[in-house]
Amino acid sequence: MLTVDYDRFAIEPGMRVLDVGCGQGRHSYEALRRGGDVTAFDLNEDDLAEVATMFGAMDAEGEVPSSAAYRTVAGDARRMPFDDASFDRVIASEVLEHIVDDETAMAEIARVTKPGGLVAVTVPRYWPEKICWMLSTPYHEVEGGHVRINKGSELTKRLERQGLEAFATHHAHALHSPYWWLKCAVGVDNDTNPAVKAYHRLLVWDMMKAPKLTRTAEKALNPVMGKSFVVYLRKPAQV
Repeated sequence: MLTVDYDRFAIEPGMRVLDVGCGQGRHSYEALRRGGDVTAFDLNEDDLAEVATMFGAMDAEGEVPSSAAYRTVAGDARRMPFDDASFDRVIASEVLEHIVDDETAMAEIARVTKPGGLVAVTVPRYWPEKICWMLSTPYHEVEGGHVRINKGSELTKRLERQGLEAFATHHAHALHSPYWWLKCAVGVDNDTNPAVKAYHRLLVWDMMKAPKLTRTAEKALNPVMGKSFVVYLRKPAQV
């Protein structure tokens, strides 16, 4: 399930791509399939081990183009171990809401992006996230949980203050908003609730089969209730 739209965030063969806070690697895998030289970066070394295993499996199955390369690197998004202007594309998907000092992480994202390079940042959308916080304290008051609710317009301005220029935004995953409201209402750890189980089966079916009915419905609903806000930015080319 991709949050970043790779049609807007084009990755050409051989481009250096950094996936900040890659988690389980969903955006890294797609960047690799498109021929990118991918660095999956995260604080969680267990997640990185799983990503490295999947990279190897993709390579063994012939899913990695000849122009592509891959690696995993552990570290803190506030102090990334990369040189200035190292990457053509930088992705930070659903990570800034977990970082108390997110301003420093934003500065690091801008620093490692090449002049002329692109950045894609995604966070939970303000009002669907607000409902989750209202329904459930455990939803966000957990170790490593969400520390803030971002308004898209404010997040964009803060990223632009780091020297980046926004050129597009959109919302994604509308079908996931009601699922999380339901989870928060019955208990975020209550996976045995019949309604939660039924909705989860729907989401898995949608992700695996991508039927026209649900794809069309989500596309129509995304502007209204998309769970994620996505902003695309460009680092100005040097003159």
